[in-house]
Amino acid sequence: MVAQSLMSLLLVAILAGGWVVWTYRGPGPRARSGPATTVFLEHGAGVAQIAHALKQAGVISSEKLFVLAAKLGGAARSLKAGEYAVPSGASMSTVLADVQAGKVVRHQVSVPEGWTSAMAADAVRREPVLTGEVETPPEGSILPDTYLFERGEARSAVIQRMRAAQDKTLAELWAARAPGLPFETPQEAVTLASIIEKETGLPAERPRIAAVFLNRLRAHMRLESDPTIIYGISQGRPLGRGITLSEITAITPYNTYKIDGLPPTPIANPGRASLAAVLNPPRSTELFFVANGQGGHVFASTFAEHERNVARWRGLERARAAVAGK
Repeated sequence: MVAQSLMSLLLVAILAGGWVVWTYRGPGPRARSGPATTVFLEHGAGVAQIAHALKQAGVISSEKLFVLAAKLGGAARSLKAGEYAVPSGASMSTVLADVQAGKVVRHQVSVPEGWTSAMAADAVRREPVLTGEVETPPEGSILPDTYLFERGEARSAVIQRMRAAQDKTLAELWAARAPGLPFETPQEAVTLASIIEKETGLPAERPRIAAVFLNRLRAHMRLESDPTIIYGISQGRPLGRGITLSEITAITPYNTYKIDGLPPTPIANPGRASLAAVLNPPRSTELFFVANGQGGHVFASTFAEHERNVARWRGLERARAAVAGK
């Protein structure tokens, strides 16, 4: 009888051990819908509260086993708060490892090259998982890129990362700048780079346009850049129409048809490529460029050559207008 009882107890122990191992390392609960279940673990929550939240979300089958495994394995004091996307059927061991490693969901916001700071701040304000208010940063002070963030992070912290990235990039490029550039401060370089960013959508053209504008500054010629007119009208928001003659002739602090040198501030946030083009431009004698009708520009070193290029461009415009009017 004793031997039989011992065998029974041993069998129960083996079955219990098998259940523990299977529950901990085997497939976990299936997601109620979709490929994963989103769980938010509060800051300051202890292991028992975390286990309860995971059980309530339906991603683990036993709170007690999760707590026991976390304590025995030494993970109980290093579990990370945040938002988690637990794959359907993930084992409890995987869930515990992910929470210990802090594999939280990363959201992202993208700031394209040439956006104004107001546009970037609006994009950050629209992110529903961020918190707090944020002021629009100075024009040209952020680096266009895609930025990752976590649920519950402050909007101001995201903007600050954008500004820190710009500071770092500008410092690196300024330190390696070419000699003899016609400006004295990094901010002036950002201003010119912002104009280049708005002048062309073709990456290959940025260095050439940078060289044109730098040559014009050295020759004390006005930049005569259309995007600066737009910024003076709408602070960089698209007009949705062409620029009128009265706007070209209107005097604003940003209209480079009317002011000498650079505008008082950048007109957008330039990317690294435009900053690099300004600070290390190619050698060139070109002083003019005009649209070529194919999405790019045609360049010239003399005004006579430029006039011929302009005449060709106007001819293309007239031909297109005639076709559109038929």
